[in-house]
Amino acid sequence: MERYNLVVIGAGSGGLVVAAGGTGLGARVALAEKHPIEYTHEGKPVKAMGGDCLNFGCVPSKALIRAGKAAQHAREASRFAIRGIPDPGPQDIARVMDYVRSAQAHISPHDSIERFSGLGVDVMVGAGRLKSAHEVEIGDKTVWGRNIVIATGSRAMIHPIPGLEEAGYLTNETVFQVKELPASLLIMGGGPIGTEIGQSFSRLGSKVTIVSSTPHICPKEDADIVAVLVKKLRHEGVTVIDEAKATKVEKKDGRKVVTIKGKTGAESTITVDEILVATGRRPNIEGLNLEGVGVKHSAKGIETDAKCRTNIPSIWAIGDVAGSYLFTHWAGYQAGVVLTNTLTPLALASCDYDNIPWITYTEPEIAHVGLSENAAKAKGIEYRKFSADFAHNDRAVCDGDFEDYFAKVLVDRKGLILGATIVHPHAGDVLAELVLAKKWGLPLSKIASTIHAYPSLSEITAALGREYRKTGLTPGRKNLLTKIAGWMR
Repeated sequence: MERYNLVVIGAGSGGLVVAAGGTGLGARVALAEKHPIEYTHEGKPVKAMGGDCLNFGCVPSKALIRAGKAAQHAREASRFAIRGIPDPGPQDIARVMDYVRSAQAHISPHDSIERFSGLGVDVMVGAGRLKSAHEVEIGDKTVWGRNIVIATGSRAMIHPIPGLEEAGYLTNETVFQVKELPASLLIMGGGPIGTEIGQSFSRLGSKVTIVSSTPHICPKEDADIVAVLVKKLRHEGVTVIDEAKATKVEKKDGRKVVTIKGKTGAESTITVDEILVATGRRPNIEGLNLEGVGVKHSAKGIETDAKCRTNIPSIWAIGDVAGSYLFTHWAGYQAGVVLTNTLTPLALASCDYDNIPWITYTEPEIAHVGLSENAAKAKGIEYRKFSADFAHNDRAVCDGDFEDYFAKVLVDRKGLILGATIVHPHAGDVLAELVLAKKWGLPLSKIASTIHAYPSLSEITAALGREYRKTGLTPGRKNLLTKIAGWMR
């Protein structure tokens, strides 16, 4: 039986970081991947791993979003006094998906079997199944690992709605395979996946309806932030229905009739050409034999502690399969925690749950770190809020991206950041300074005293800092400064 320092099950973002990092630190690593996908890069076939991120998630969705932006920006060119650009109309979705696949193909060598084999990883194609606390069965072979890392990801959760299976539907895995643009598209679910794909299809020419069971879409965000996005979506022709859910689907004359029940209990029907289900995720735990080995888990995923360790000391779990945050960057971060805890003598790293940023890549983007106002109130945490509008940011005004957009930050009594949210087309690019300040305990006043290049969107964080510093100008201090100024005349 082959023996390894690390046996990794699943070659998504987390598993790949563990595998590459492990070999880089001198460990012997085996990596099991069930479904490599073939791309063509520079005329050569590439067998890529990459999990959801490369194949069905971050990469294809962002390429689709970029295509949608191009169509919408052409449509809005007259805002900048540009003549001669007509409404581009419905797009050839097959060609758009060719563009999406070209982006995937360009990135695929980085996640390829060839690259990881070249790094020294023993890549084995097949599903990994636990046989014991140290043994993993991969196909017809069993390997031994001092430590086993489960990184099998998640997939779309499909709720049992009568008629849905018979009518057919799309998920984040199949939507990128469509060959014809649906004239109308109903999206079940108002989270990031539903809103990002929904806005993109709308911009490419579909009539889109988003049905969300929560009080508003993007329910992890505060209502004032989401209101800006909803206004933009509705302006672009997207119908947003909150506090409602689909209860039945029927197929009539080649189209799909969806019954929707609202918060009052009243029902209505919407007839569409296609349905996208984006009502949550479920962990990929089937076939791992978790019960046989005694690994604790639930419908939310494998149970782990802050160090990413399961109740079996030699078995670890990271990324979507362990629940918590379902982000590529979180899985990669957790991979680093596991590498530290398995390969560094006497070192014990824990996950930093307080400083994880996330971005919803709609237009405008919503970028967030730390506590929202809703979360702070729910936890009884006192805070002060400071806001800054992009209408006073000269770069945003020049770009034409300022109306309704703003940033807000929550701080404690000492001015330390508790949370921050930005809503703007480039919010994700501006957030990092606030993440850094929050993580390392820099008060908002320090950001105010940092020089920011003019004109840049990053000045919005300096504006937040100035709003905070104004509170330090008490009436007593103001009177004193007035007197000093008078003496100096």
